[in-house]
Amino acid sequence: MLLLIGIVIGLLLGLTGAGGSVFAVPLLILLGDVSIHQAVTLSLAAVATITLYGSVRNLGNQTILWKPAALLAGSGMLGAPLGQIFASMLSEVLLVAGFSLLAVIIAVRMWLTATTMPEASKVVRSSHLSLDNAKGVLCKFSPDGKFQLRPRCMGGLLLGGFLVGILSGLFGVGGGFLIIPLLLLLSQVSMVQAVSTSLVVITLVSSIGFISHLTFGEINYLPFKSLAWLIAGGLTGMYAGQLISHRIANAHLQKIFSIGLLLVAVTLFYVQTT
Repeated sequence: MLLLIGIVIGLLLGLTGAGGSVFAVPLLILLGDVSIHQAVTLSLAAVATITLYGSVRNLGNQTILWKPAALLAGSGMLGAPLGQIFASMLSEVLLVAGFSLLAVIIAVRMWLTATTMPEASKVVRSSHLSLDNAKGVLCKFSPDGKFQLRPRCMGGLLLGGFLVGILSGLFGVGGGFLIIPLLLLLSQVSMVQAVSTSLVVITLVSSIGFISHLTFGEINYLPFKSLAWLIAGGLTGMYAGQLISHRIANAHLQKIFSIGLLLVAVTLFYVQTT
């Protein structure tokens, strides 16, 4: 079952520009029969591995903005252990309620983005991300092509990265739903660069979140064999998404995902609180 869950998670991560990782925790709880603490830990490990694969694919495409990535990831890695501490202080019911609320917010955002920015829905994590596909206004670059960071932008990226880290450590989400709009808002980069850069940030932040939960979390035992099946499925799903994303990734698919996420969030809340 965990192999199948991993494949679904990988596909969802690959076929969404942002928000796909939030499916991982509810699927693990509802179908994998694990506690929310185990689900968060497993989710972080799977998301980190899958996004690492996506990041490696983009290394030669010159779409990763390393300076913003360093700021976001650096502050995010500080926030992830803090999120884990918050998670250990909350009951499972409160964690589930908080996660469900976050999932609803992400689902609404996915729907609004697909409605207002339909072209952006075609740029997903499984896409071949290169500057040849990049459209729109890019952020300001110096004459020699280097990304320029101004104080306000740096402050916004640091603060945003720290919030991503807290949410990642608390709920086991990757944080692309926040990283991508933050980059677009503060830096005015293209959607291609935002998605590509977010993969690097998610990889690092999720890795630290996983280590924090594994070391200090509320789990007595983590089934590493199950984790291996989950990761294998996730990589398989991500690869499959890579093969089909250019054919099916569009605004309609994003709206379907948003409805699915909303239903999953409501189901999770109902099952875990009744």
